[in-house]
This record gives sequence, structure tokens and C-alpha cells, in this order.
Amino acid sequence: MKKNNKLIYNSLMFKMQILACTLFAVIVITSCKKSYLDVTPDNLAKIENAFTLRNEAEKYLFTCYSYIPDDGNTISNPAFLGGDEMCTPIVSRSNSFAANLPRGNQNIVDPYYNYWDGSNGAQSMFRGIRDCNVFIKNMQDMTKVPDISLDERNRWIAEGQFLKAYYHFILMRAYGPIPTVEVSPDIDEPIENMKLSRMPVDSVTNFIVKYLDLAAVNLPDNIQNTANELGRLTRPAALAMKARVLVLAASPLFNGNTDYTGFKDKKGVQLISTTYDAKKWERAATACKQAITSCENAGLKLFEFPAGLFKITDSTKRQMSLRNAVSQKWQNSELIWGNSSSSTDNLQLITVGHFDGRNGRGANAGAIADVGATMKLADQFYTINGVPINEDKTLSFGDKSERRVGLKPERFYNVPGYTSSRYNFDREGRFYASLSFDGGVWYQESSPTRTDEDTYTIKSRLGEASSGTPLPITGYFCKKLINWKFTWGDNNSVTIERYPWPTFRLADLYLLYAEALNEFSGPGADVYEYLNRIRARSGLKGIQEAWSTYSNNPTKYQSKDGLRSIIRQERTIELAMEGSRFWDLRRWKTASLELNGNVQGWDIQQSNPILYYRQLTFFSQRFVAPRDYLWPLTENALLVNENLVQNPGW
Repeated sequence: MKKNNKLIYNSLMFKMQILACTLFAVIVITSCKKSYLDVTPDNLAKIENAFTLRNEAEKYLFTCYSYIPDDGNTISNPAFLGGDEMCTPIVSRSNSFAANLPRGNQNIVDPYYNYWDGSNGAQSMFRGIRDCNVFIKNMQDMTKVPDISLDERNRWIAEGQFLKAYYHFILMRAYGPIPTVEVSPDIDEPIENMKLSRMPVDSVTNFIVKYLDLAAVNLPDNIQNTANELGRLTRPAALAMKARVLVLAASPLFNGNTDYTGFKDKKGVQLISTTYDAKKWERAATACKQAITSCENAGLKLFEFPAGLFKITDSTKRQMSLRNAVSQKWQNSELIWGNSSSSTDNLQLITVGHFDGRNGRGANAGAIADVGATMKLADQFYTINGVPINEDKTLSFGDKSERRVGLKPERFYNVPGYTSSRYNFDREGRFYASLSFDGGVWYQESSPTRTDEDTYTIKSRLGEASSGTPLPITGYFCKKLINWKFTWGDNNSVTIERYPWPTFRLADLYLLYAEALNEFSGPGADVYEYLNRIRARSGLKGIQEAWSTYSNNPTKYQSKDGLRSIIRQERTIELAMEGSRFWDLRRWKTASLELNGNVQGWDIQQSNPILYYRQLTFFSQRFVAPRDYLWPLTENALLVNENLVQNPGW
């Protein structure tokens, strides 16, 4: 009897939560520029009141947007600290739930990043879906919102359809098979109607794609009202998201994964296909190409730092092109969809390097920069010849404790006359654009010389100008995440330019296309073309020339397996610290190999370079397969809805 009472109680509470969520959806997000999220909707006593006039309906639309995760924040994005790219001390102001993920501490009682119910760093995506459904239903009623034009009505409906699809995607990416919510039940419907079952991943994929296709028809190619609508959705964003969804569905986690042979619902329906289907990669490649065409027709292209804007060398220009492709405010030709409400100001405070001899301490201090990149991430970047450090037959990086002094010709990357690890020399441009380190150069707009000659540097050994606390425990700063207008002021105060988090940029789409093509048909001209476009921006030779000339595995790019390895490393390098690798390792089904190692870096408390350049291990990661490939459902969710089944291993 007690158990039955608990079930009834929880069911009623679940129903009341849905009701409260619907009636009192309120935005609590601020924007970095005048944009759609500057408007805060009023509390709505009745849904009907929200669709009497255009102004009120627009507020409800912004409520639908308000569920977009703040992926520019280490607190709300598990991909920053939850993988093997970045880390922070376990006791840290910058720490978050994500720091527990790489230590194997996810749980079923109160999970971290609970997108299902909404807790521990995440909002409930099902609540967001319900608000989108309410919005779509009411806006499709032509008797409501009489003071809106038909074109604008259709555009708003399309935005609701995209967001509905996007929130389903976030759930699918984390949980795999999920319930799909075509129409949200009315509040007065029986509670049994709300107890949906999980759908097979292939069905979820088709559901999401259907709504993205619907949205793409009525979304604009570009945002015309840049004073108020930056960050709102476009056709290229919808098609790019479709491509991302289909690549996920075609990847090993969901395509022929025999680990999930017994993963079925209560009726015996297989929830993840255990049979590989190459056609899924073909479908994904087609979607990627369609999205690329849409983006390029809309004027999008890989970002290039404007020549002549400042007096800098080509070396620094290439670094600035990559840095600004991520951290440029809005004038970014590569940005497909940016989240204007992301907390990238705080992200910079916790990752910025002490490039002006400042250490974040002082009367107006705000920077607590103890989040840094791991040595494993530093390992991923190529040599100056454009091949992996363990493949270059002309350069040796085997001994990380080996030291050397920077020379004048290297002054745009390494400090002349200063001793650093040999490991930090002779690396590709994206290494220096993404990371900084003891003995590294850090160009900013406020450069004392107004050029990249004699500009800012990092000297972070104990007692040097950039030392002090806090520092990243590994000794590697996340330079790429810092907007080039960031400046240190008096008393260690800071001036920060907040930028929209790049939810999707063109380089990501190019890499998805190359991956899908290779998986479907193997190496070919189109695969090389899109990889080489990205490499060219960094000043690297093409795949074919670089491997043929410099690699001890010169034919690697000619086989599907070899090119797959290259593409995956290209994604890790190009999209480093942007939250891609965390999810890529899961969909590739390689997380169990990559996330069970040691997090390492330099001995940053030393002043002597001999002692400083010793590898230390700070903690060991733990990833349990197949358990940790998918998020757990809470025990309470399973209790409330007996139609649900738990993910394997939990």
C-alpha cells in the first residue's frame, strides 16, 4: 500500500510540475548584445493570454529559446571538464558537476546534467519541448495573434519546430532512445497518457529530422535585423543541425552496436540497432552537403582575420583566424549558429592566461584562471609539418623533458632566449592559436607595440612574471577561448568582450562531411578537399602531400581506416575545447579507450626549468563501458513511469 501511495504521489507531483512549468515559464537569461533574449516574458496566468497579441506571443517564443543550454559555461556544459581536453582542481571556484564525470562519479540517484528531469547543471528538455508544442499549436491557430503577418507567423512556427527538434536531439545525444513528444497532452488528461515509452534511436532520428526539415522551409537564410535578432535561427542552422543528427545516428554508438543486443523496452522492442547500415552514412553525407551548400549560398565561409587591420605577420594572422572563428563577437563569417546568451565572459575569467604579468589577484580581481588544457590535448596537435608528433620522420618529440631556448625566428610562437620544453616548439599554427604555455607568445589587440613584435608573453614558472595563483594545474592555458580584446587593467581588473558561443561553425560541418563521405565510400577527392580547406587556413600542406612527405606512415590517408584516424584527429585539433570531442568519443565508441588514462601536465610550482618540465599525474580518469556511454535515468523517473527502462549498466 505504501508503494502504491508513493506512485500516486509521484505521479501527481509530476503532473503538477508540468502544469507549473507551462503556466510560469520565465526567461532568466541576459544577452551580450541587443538581441531577442533581451526581452523577459511576463508571468502568464493563462496560456490563452499569451497568444492574444503579437507582443505577448513573442515573449512565449523567447521562453522556448530559454531552454537552450549555456554551452559557453563550464557549469552547464559537461563537455568542457567532463572529457580529456580540459581540467581543473577538484576544489575550485571554477569546478562544476562535470569534474565528477571523468572520475567515473555519475550516478542514478541524482545524476549530473540531468536533461531528463532538469537538475545538476541542466534544465529539463521535456519542459522545453512542451513549451515548444504549446507555442506551435497556438501559432498554427489562425484565429490567434491577429496582429502578425503570415510570413512572420510561419517564421516563428519554424523556430518553434527547430527548438523542439533540438531539445529532442540533446536528449538523444545523452540518453539514446527517448520518448518523442509529437503533441503534449493537456493538463486535464489522465496521467496514463503522459507515461510515454522510449522509442528506438532510428525512430527518434527520423522524428528530429522531420521537424528540422519543416523548420528549414520557413526560416530565413540570414538574420537581417542584426540590432535585435542576433542568435535567432536560420535555414543554414536547421540544415547543419540535421547533418549533425544524422552523423550521430550513423556513428558506431547507434549503428550496429552489439553491446546493446539486450537493450529493449518493456514490450521487447530493440532500442538501438545491432545491425550496421552503411546507408545511414550516405544519408548523413547528403545532409552535410546540403547544409554546406545552404551555408555557402548564405555567404558563410571559413573566417580569415582581416589583412591590414593590424600590422601583424602571416604567422600571427593564421592564429587570429582560428581564435576569432570561435571568440569573435559577431562579425564572424564562419558562425552558423551562435548562442548569444552564453556566459563566455565568465569562461574567459576562468581560463585566461597571465599574459600581461597579471595573476588575477588585486583590489578589483575577477579572474580565477585555474581551468586549463591537458597535456593529452597538447599531444593531439600536429608538428609544423602537419602530421602527428609520433609520425613525423623529420622531428622528434619523444622526450618531453627535453628543453631548448627560443630563437628569434620563432618569436611569434616562442619567447626568444627563454627556456621551454622542446615539446612546445615546431608545432602547427593551431597549437599556438589554441594553447599557451611557459615560454609562449600571446598576441592581443592591446599589444604594447600595436604589432606582434615584442608583444605579450607567458612566463609562468615560479617567480616569473606570469606565475602566481591561480594557474591551470597542467601549465597549459586555453588561449583559443579568450577574445582578442580581453585586457588587464589596474589592480588586476579586467575588460572582457563577451561573444556568442559557436554552437555550430562551418569548419565543424566540413569535418562532418569528410567523415560521412569516408565512412560511406572511403577516401576520395571530396574528402581531401574539405579537410584541406581547413588545413590551408592554418598554413598546413594538404593531407596527401603532408603524409607522403613527412609521415613514417606515408600511405595512411589512402585507406578508409587510416583516413578515419586522420579525420578524427583533425576534429580534435580544429574543434579543441569547443565541446565536440566529449560527444565525439561517445558516438565513435572510443571513450572507453580514451577516457581511462591519466590527466597529466607540468610541475608548475617549480622555478628551475629542469624541475618544471617534469610530467606529473594529477588524477586518473574512469570510464565504464558500456555504462557511461549513455546518461542514466533517475530511479524516480523509472518509479513514476513504469513504461520506461533504464540504460544498460545502470
